[in-house]
Amino acid sequence: MTPSRGLFSRRSATRVVRGVAIAAVLTLSLAACAGSDTEEAGANEAASFGDASVQFSWIKNAEFMGEYLADENGYFTEAGFDSVDMIEGPASIEAAVISGNVDMGIGNAISTGTIIANEGAPLKIIGATYQKNPFTILSLADKGNIAALDDLKGKTIGVQASNLSLWEAFLEINDIDEDSLTTLPVQYDPTPLFNGEVDGWFSYLTNESIDAELLGLDPVNLPLADFGLPFVAETLTVTDDAIENDRDKLKALLVAEIRGWTDAINDPEAAAKLTVDTYGPTFDLTIEKETRQAEIQSVDLVVSADTLANGLFSISSELQQQSIDTLAATGLTITASQLFDMTLLDEVYAENPDLLAYSK
Repeated sequence: MTPSRGLFSRRSATRVVRGVAIAAVLTLSLAACAGSDTEEAGANEAASFGDASVQFSWIKNAEFMGEYLADENGYFTEAGFDSVDMIEGPASIEAAVISGNVDMGIGNAISTGTIIANEGAPLKIIGATYQKNPFTILSLADKGNIAALDDLKGKTIGVQASNLSLWEAFLEINDIDEDSLTTLPVQYDPTPLFNGEVDGWFSYLTNESIDAELLGLDPVNLPLADFGLPFVAETLTVTDDAIENDRDKLKALLVAEIRGWTDAINDPEAAAKLTVDTYGPTFDLTIEKETRQAEIQSVDLVVSADTLANGLFSISSELQQQSIDTLAATGLTITASQLFDMTLLDEVYAENPDLLAYSK
């Protein structure tokens, strides 16, 4: 079913912990992991990788604006691809990658780490678009006004079932007594928050918060990344088999993606217009919301001191460990080397140092 835009539901099991759904996929032959023959580049000719595919965890909105620009500006073609199929969600990117249906999935460290820890999935994260996860506790200035941890006391917070583990980890890591507030099970439409039926809402900075802003409701955010739960999101996930056997193909994808995101963050308005007009016209997107999402991503989520030093998609050792610590807070044990493999990105930047200068 195609989600409607405006006050639509957020990403349920496509975003956070969904190990049960993946377990069935893992019963399939893992030998089916994505892989395709790669023609080695000759001395005077570029490599040709044929077709590739990328699974999005959500619909084709501005969340994936860098991919659209990589396609629109011919970067995938220049990297050696005949075509790159960008498959819209909602979807479990881990299931799609493991099954061999796609070469790469764009998800988040908590989902992928959960599947690896619980099921032994042969997956790795090789880069991250978002240096900072966009999960937040959203409230309104005239109702709830939750700007600090102490403001949660006595409040009623709407939390979706798929986000409950992350919410409980947030409470635990901040030493907040569950009895000091009320956790109300909700669905994904934030109308109860906007109507004043609850004080806060587990949501996304780039979704429900923008909805509130555009409705003139004066949103207040308590970002999880700033209050004990930092982890990377919009992570690029592939199979261990692809890292070993399709390394050049993955590196070519990374080069094109970096070039696309470089263009997107330098002109978010153009990226938003391309999203609305060309890549997401079936989703009833508005230029106002997609432009705000593009701006927020470009300023607050995609770039950081680490990306300035090491390039887009970088995941520093510190940020890797923060993601591992967040998983530990949800009760999962996994190491950074089990979840991340940054060697491909290291090679990409060593071979293409011009990509480091994304700020124009």
